[in-house]
Amino acid sequence: MEYEAVIGLEIHAQLLTATKIFCGCSAAFGAEPNTHICPTCLGLPGALPVLNRAAVDHAIRAALALGCTVHEGSIFARKNYFYPDLPKGYQISQYEQPLATQGAVDLDGVPGPRRVGITRVHLEEDAGKSVHEGFVDSDRKTYVDYNRSGVPLIEIVTEPDLRSAGDAAAFFTRLRALLVWLGVNDGNMEEGSLRCDANVSVRPAGATALGTKAEVKNLNSFRFLEQALEYEIDRQIAELRDGGRIVQETRLWDAAAGRTISMRSKEEAHDYRYFPDPDLPAVEVDAERLSRIRAAMPELPDARRRRFVDSLALPEYDAAQLTQSLAVAEYFERAVAAGAAPKMAANWIMGELARALKDAGADAATSPLAPEQLAGLIALIEKGTISGSIAKSVFEKMFASGRSADEIVASESLTQISDESQIAALVADVLAKHPDPVAQYRAGKTTTFGFLVGQVMKAAGGKANPKRVNDLLKRALEP
Repeated sequence: MEYEAVIGLEIHAQLLTATKIFCGCSAAFGAEPNTHICPTCLGLPGALPVLNRAAVDHAIRAALALGCTVHEGSIFARKNYFYPDLPKGYQISQYEQPLATQGAVDLDGVPGPRRVGITRVHLEEDAGKSVHEGFVDSDRKTYVDYNRSGVPLIEIVTEPDLRSAGDAAAFFTRLRALLVWLGVNDGNMEEGSLRCDANVSVRPAGATALGTKAEVKNLNSFRFLEQALEYEIDRQIAELRDGGRIVQETRLWDAAAGRTISMRSKEEAHDYRYFPDPDLPAVEVDAERLSRIRAAMPELPDARRRRFVDSLALPEYDAAQLTQSLAVAEYFERAVAAGAAPKMAANWIMGELARALKDAGADAATSPLAPEQLAGLIALIEKGTISGSIAKSVFEKMFASGRSADEIVASESLTQISDESQIAALVADVLAKHPDPVAQYRAGKTTTFGFLVGQVMKAAGGKANPKRVNDLLKRALEP
């Protein structure tokens, strides 16, 4: 029997606010343990939560970008359960009346675009962090750091529309890029600001009923998500083929062992005893606030990609690469606005600039080379003032020094030699010095042509116009 996987994701994204969701404590990562805390985030008696307006605005931006309906009113509830890093004994979240519902994300894949439904986007607070020390039970200690307690999150829940581990990883990749593009999340999975839980089941191909699902918790990389789901899908299929049954449970991904392991059974739904938080009023989002947030949002990646293809005649691949990051897309647009040809600007940004930024540990937003400076370099290439090889050398000097292309070319006498008489003299000299390759070429061994071109360029210090070198060399070699 053939089986298919059914996958839905739950993504927790930390919102990029300066302070926590219900108090004024810093939400910054990396401070000494238990230094960003107060009576509110510790859940001390008498401390009351006050909602962070910026967190709500960020959540609305994300919901709009995901095509969701943002509701005029939503309610915070108390989700009751015990865990050492949950100081109040409950988590403030949204349940029956979330901030936003019913959105979708389009995935470009094989055999074509696929739409993944978004069930809901809701606000909640993060828990603290348990830190374990020691491996032997007698020596094992657990510490609790409450710095993260109360950090603002959105939870994005998808419909079970994904059918493969690759699709799930592609969706998570697309979602991360979108959240970073919007400025609502930093995308730093290593620091835990973006985490994913995956619900996965298998069923006979063509069936409509859902199988029994397992939840794989706390996946913090695209690779781990894909590997964990591939393993879990294979595990469930093997279990069913052997006549067994799938147990509803929570599992963890063991990256070192390359397998999922059982964490706890979920045969019965946990009763969190949700009820509206009496200390927090309803979240109200009126039409004016919604319009203001929508108007301030940047053009979304898919729309910008289509515009690059339709208006600037970029290939689909180039447009997709340039819209992986808002900073890169805006750098490209500024270079084009400064006069650079779109395709040439794309090539330089995806090639030399990307490599230089990576080596420098920088990005397009912090590039020491302004897009207008890159446009100036491209203009010199298009005019024939400098050759492509010289341009790469000039680029490196521009990136390192901040000087303009014009200044470097003038000060170092790098202007391309285009005068035919000068190039013809160089060609004649090379032919006289290398009679054997000349004779071989004229006897039909045309591979020596490249050697001769190289010798002419070397004699010209790399500054000769390559096209004219080729034309004049071919003419001189004719019998």
